[in-house]
Amino acid sequence: MKKRIVLATGNQDKVKEIVEILKNPDIELLTLEDFPGAPEVVEDGETLEENALKKARVIFEFTQLPAVSDDTGLEVEYLNGAPGVYSSRYSGENATYADNVKKLLGALQGVPPGKRQARFRCVVALYSENDTRIVEGICEGEITEQSRGNGGFGYDPVFFVPAQGCTFAEMDLNVKNKTSHRAKAFLKLRNLLENKEFKF
Repeated sequence: MKKRIVLATGNQDKVKEIVEILKNPDIELLTLEDFPGAPEVVEDGETLEENALKKARVIFEFTQLPAVSDDTGLEVEYLNGAPGVYSSRYSGENATYADNVKKLLGALQGVPPGKRQARFRCVVALYSENDTRIVEGICEGEITEQSRGNGGFGYDPVFFVPAQGCTFAEMDLNVKNKTSHRAKAFLKLRNLLENKEFKF
């Protein structure tokens, strides 16, 4: 019988990426759409770890099924690690992807290419009554001076990955799903599941 895990995010862009990475014949992945009335979790933690764990725990309590959640931050060196834990609401609570990108480019206006280093950090929490696991993935890059590419979401159009020679938004999804911060974190989680190290 397949084990069931709930993806504790309403972000369909994330769901699409996560489902692709976590493919496993022994596991059935459910989404919040399968659970009408699921609570919307307020991300009020001071760290990515706190937010990821809170979302997974709240959705586990609602569904009574193991739940997985991630929180991701873009950490820009020149901005002392900002926007970090506030990445999704960098320009306000109801900010769009475009609003956040615009604010970031504005904050870095005039900063030369050699000083635009950044990294994406993704923290993933898998929570059940019997076990809790936290894994992390990091992708190093730099912020471009203008948006490039039409794929991806969030800060993808301005996050340049030197190893690939393009931004996440210019990258083929199959390549992104092997090299991104989220891919690295969820691949670690997939290994845990494949090795049956997690107690459902």
